[in-house]
Amino acid sequence: MVNITHKSSTLRKAIAMAVVKVGDISTINAVLENTVPKGNVMEMAKAAGFFAIKKTSEIIPDCHPLPIEYAHVSYQIEGLEIKIKVEVQTIYKTGVEVEAMHGASVVALTIYDMLKPIDKNITIEKISLLEKTGGKSDYKNQDLNSISASIIVYSDEVYNKIKDDNAGKATFEYLQSLGLKTIQYQILPNNKQELEAIIKAQLLNQTKLILIVGGTGVGTKDDAPEIVSSFLDKELPGVMESARGYGQARTPHAMLSRGVAGVSGGALLITLPGSTKGAKETMQSLFPSLFHVFKTLENNL
Repeated sequence: MVNITHKSSTLRKAIAMAVVKVGDISTINAVLENTVPKGNVMEMAKAAGFFAIKKTSEIIPDCHPLPIEYAHVSYQIEGLEIKIKVEVQTIYKTGVEVEAMHGASVVALTIYDMLKPIDKNITIEKISLLEKTGGKSDYKNQDLNSISASIIVYSDEVYNKIKDDNAGKATFEYLQSLGLKTIQYQILPNNKQELEAIIKAQLLNQTKLILIVGGTGVGTKDDAPEIVSSFLDKELPGVMESARGYGQARTPHAMLSRGVAGVSGGALLITLPGSTKGAKETMQSLFPSLFHVFKTLENNL
């Protein structure tokens, strides 16, 4: 566990606490004097907490594996209470509150296990989250209601109902989960003129976020990147580098996507893969962090 000293806009931090209450002051003295038969309580519990933080995704089914950049366990003794504080930091797409709470709970359980032979009245009083920053909830302060979005599914097969549009629907649901209220949705065939006309109309309507789903591959009809690029004032190559890197770690073919992203006036345009998995992973890799671009665009308008 190493403290990363550089700052990042994607830093996530969480602080959790737990309280262990012993039955007698002699137990506290044994801990402080390091005379507990099972060993050094504070150090053993701290080590167990670090293991728990790193292995949270192996224990909690819905937690994703993530890199831990920093972890710290501290103690404060007040009367018969041992107060545990656990801080966890990561540079990743999700928050680390569960990792911090899992670490705090295991620290408390380890203290309980080491002290129960000498104190039959020891209890774990509570486990709680004290602070969380950098996760999706941080974007609640941003007025997402002001961000109108348009999802344009660009596919002959979907338009002709040869296959269902799972990718576009998954993108729609993901935007809804982030709190966006105004989301348009439409399906187009692979036709350059029609896509250009729709993008022009969305820009005139001052739609903030325009997502084109499909047409990013290497097929003869995959011309979405070229069409979108013609509208961009500035391309944002790092956006798609991030998306492809995220996808490549999960799908060997993610590198074949030719997706582009950039800004046009006050709008953000992004192309997404036509596969459901590719569209989901692109959205997960970019949002909610990418909403920050709208603050910059608003300041420049």
